[in-house]
Amino acid sequence: MSPEVRSRMMSANRRRDTKPEMIVRRDLHRHGFRFRLDVRKLPGSPDVVLARFRAAVFVHGCYWHRHPGCRFATTPKTRTTFWEEKFAKNIERDRAAVVSLKELGWRVAIVWECALGEGAKEANLLALREWIRGSSLSVVIGTENDN
Repeated sequence: MSPEVRSRMMSANRRRDTKPEMIVRRDLHRHGFRFRLDVRKLPGSPDVVLARFRAAVFVHGCYWHRHPGCRFATTPKTRTTFWEEKFAKNIERDRAAVVSLKELGWRVAIVWECALGEGAKEANLLALREWIRGSSLSVVIGTENDN
């Protein structure tokens, strides 16, 4: 793939309103949760913020955020050093955001893109809704390969 084609493809990726994020938002709204989106005042600008529950939800794409053991977390064959550095920065930025949110007293959920595929989607969305109502400090919703 030429650099121009890859650049065009990568620039088409959106920062918000992605398909996985919309699945989570629609489900939460349908079940009566009210929330704010992309709250820039909080560390990491969580995708969904439920202030009433002091809960912040990140909906991570497996590719960009490097879901451990996921088949979608591939690395491009060209400019691998560039991509590995970029992915490492994404991982570190995600980790720092979660730590900062917890220090501020927020509970944090990470929902992986692959967890919203057909098959386990309903069970994972139910787990997210139960976590929001519950009291656990953090949760990761995805495949059994999560750390």
